[in-house]
Amino acid sequence: MEKEESSQQKNKIKDPDKKSKNGKPETTLEPEISNVSNDSKKKELTSEDKIKDLEDKLVRAYAEIENQRRRFEKEREDAFDYGGFSFAKEALNLVDNLERSKVSLENDENLKNTEALKKTINHLEIINKDMISILKKNNIEEIKSINQKLDPNFHQAMMEIEDDTKESGTIVQEIQKGFMIKDRLLRPSLVAVSKKPSNKNEDQDQDKDKKDQQNQQKNEKN
Repeated sequence: MEKEESSQQKNKIKDPDKKSKNGKPETTLEPEISNVSNDSKKKELTSEDKIKDLEDKLVRAYAEIENQRRRFEKEREDAFDYGGFSFAKEALNLVDNLERSKVSLENDENLKNTEALKKTINHLEIINKDMISILKKNNIEEIKSINQKLDPNFHQAMMEIEDDTKESGTIVQEIQKGFMIKDRLLRPSLVAVSKKPSNKNEDQDQDKDKKDQQNQQKNEKN
């Protein structure tokens, strides 16, 4: 009994703010503090779990390194294959200017049927062939256009030309040559495509029918 009373007295503290009826401080019970530590609540990792965690981290690190290596290889190959892409695109202006010069000279009335014109045209053709040959050696080739079906991946239609001998959408004129650098488009071909001739009589009849319908609608309203 004496032991139980002594333990109860230990759990009692004096609260100076609280007073009993006789004016003395009232004692309250102190809550018991749990001695259970947080560490005991956590389950400790075993050696096998730690090894599995390390293996998982190693696999992910290796995968990231492998992805970086592949990206580097792809960038290196692109730099080697297409590093001169911008230069090649600018160099095509020389080919265009040679073609324009040739056409301009051929259309000059003062030079037609002269020996000077023939020699000049021959020299321009030689230079043009050399330019095309140099481009081919660097994997830059012309896109086939004439008599080909229009392909938006390689051709850009600039106009339509009536031609009843060709299927609609067939390229009948090349305005500007297109080129590929390996499997990549350097610039599209600017072309004109064929379309079936329109029947003027049918168009006139359709216009007449439309006008008749419009006049009839106006009369009904009136």
